Amino acid sequence: MFGAVQFGVLAACIVLFVPMGLAGWHLSRNKMLFFSGALFITLAVGVHLTPYFPSFSTLISSSSSFPSSSTVVSSSVNHDSCISSLHDIEFYTNIQDSRVNNDSSSSTGEKMKNSWKWVDSDKGVMDCEFQKLSKSDASDLLNGSWVVVAGDSQARLMVVSLLELVLGLEEIERVRGDLFERHSDYHTTVDVIGMKLDFIWVRYVSNLTDLMVEFREKRVFPDVFVIGAGLWDMLHVNNAADYGVSVRMLKDSVMPLLPVTPEFEVDDRRVAVRSPHMFWLGMPMLISSMLNTEEKREKMTDAMWYAYDKQLYKSKLVRNFGGPLFLLDIHSLSSRCGRACTVDGMHYDGVVYEAAVHIMLNALLVESQQRL
Repeated sequence: MFGAVQFGVLAACIVLFVPMGLAGWHLSRNKMLFFSGALFITLAVGVHLTPYFPSFSTLISSSSSFPSSSTVVSSSVNHDSCISSLHDIEFYTNIQDSRVNNDSSSSTGEKMKNSWKWVDSDKGVMDCEFQKLSKSDASDLLNGSWVVVAGDSQARLMVVSLLELVLGLEEIERVRGDLFERHSDYHTTVDVIGMKLDFIWVRYVSNLTDLMVEFREKRVFPDVFVIGAGLWDMLHVNNAADYGVSVRMLKDSVMPLLPVTPEFEVDDRRVAVRSPHMFWLGMPMLISSMLNTEEKREKMTDAMWYAYDKQLYKSKLVRNFGGPLFLLDIHSLSSRCGRACTVDGMHYDGVVYEAAVHIMLNALLVESQQRL
């Protein structure tokens, strides 16, 4: 395949070496000079006229812009298999010597700590080389980014885990009180890496739809969007069909933010808009017997969870079901962590949301075909 520079070099070689080759066939000097001049003029005219023939220009530019077909197929296969393997995670318990940490609350000198890893035996996982990102790696990846997380308490816990990664445990303790003010937004900037983070408290999917419309009207978009809602709807509305209608309306509001419409008209000018990476934060596994009110135990059942999930499937909002948003499958993660990872049957230990954060960051690496 030839780019513009290679094409020019090829033309020069033809002009230089073809006449020399012809001379080897004992052509007369005049014939050789005539042929050389004609060839030079033809190539020069062709080079100058190429831009006026779109099909030929497109052929050359496309040849120089894309790798060979075998590379494209290979990248596609790796991309799809890696995306499908991102949730292949297992949780385990570490036993730590609490006396090393000056923890006097344990009489045995031991304490339990939940952790997680990608499944070692999964070939897709091994081929994709997923990694728990360090603070430095996560900072490099999110450097200069604007991240918006919108949703309920599950989304807030996601924000906590993300900030723990980029700030560190000591720094997160300073802001934890502000972050956990009930039913409130939270905004911060990590100055060291120039990352802006906005958490927007949202109860219902209809609130997410309003938020998408607001961003569209302002024509200002974050680099990463993490959205999700459903628990409040399940408790206070408890109607899966209505939830399905809301999710389909949300999908309609999300579509204009995606690459299918990369430009907008602004003052009679076409302005390109960078589309965000968008994630849907799924609802967790609900353990009815552990829920802390009678109303929750009555309404937030397994049957209702699956009815709501069926509506999400039918809406084609998330990529697993043929839609545009990448699903951060909190239900799968919380199910694997189990009852030991929750005290109220709804909100899970930080290890679950930590795993979700690393899945999200590795998804960004896969989508952009980067390695740290």
